[in-house]
Amino acid sequence: MDRQAVHQEMERARATFHELLDSASARDLRRRSAGTLWSNKQLLFHMLLGYLIVRALRNLVVLFSRLPEPVGRSFARLLNAVTVPFDVVNFAGAWLAGTILPRRLLAGLFDRVIAALHRRLDHESDATLARRMAYPTRWDPFFREVMTLAQVYHFPTQHFDFHRAQLTLSRQGRGGGEQGL
Repeated sequence: MDRQAVHQEMERARATFHELLDSASARDLRRRSAGTLWSNKQLLFHMLLGYLIVRALRNLVVLFSRLPEPVGRSFARLLNAVTVPFDVVNFAGAWLAGTILPRRLLAGLFDRVIAALHRRLDHESDATLARRMAYPTRWDPFFREVMTLAQVYHFPTQHFDFHRAQLTLSRQGRGGGEQGL
């Protein structure tokens, strides 16, 4: 794993997140995104959520990599079986957080989670980064049947880049638009 590449992609995503928030008007943030039922601001929170869940995913990899493989595969099958309730919670959580959280809080939260992931990644041993577990492939298109911890650190940026293309932020009204949201 190229740790420096993962650090760089997280920093790129952080800078992009700030640019998107800073340049969007309140109207831009309220506008529906492309291909989702979320507004742009709700989708931005969902993009942030990809980074927020890495800490939990990291702990799952460390735990399940120590258990017999059939246990991990069974857990992944169970998670795949509950994809519909997961999708409902995922949608509702991003809808709520993206509706009520102000942009400065989203920006600060993004900064804090990226800083924490940088610190954590720097302290991971190569052996820990090589740990692996089965994943629920129906939960996200970037989840693979088996993922290493190194792949888990890369996942949120893949997720971020995918959803970035779904934002419908206009070029008009950027830079100093209504900043209240």
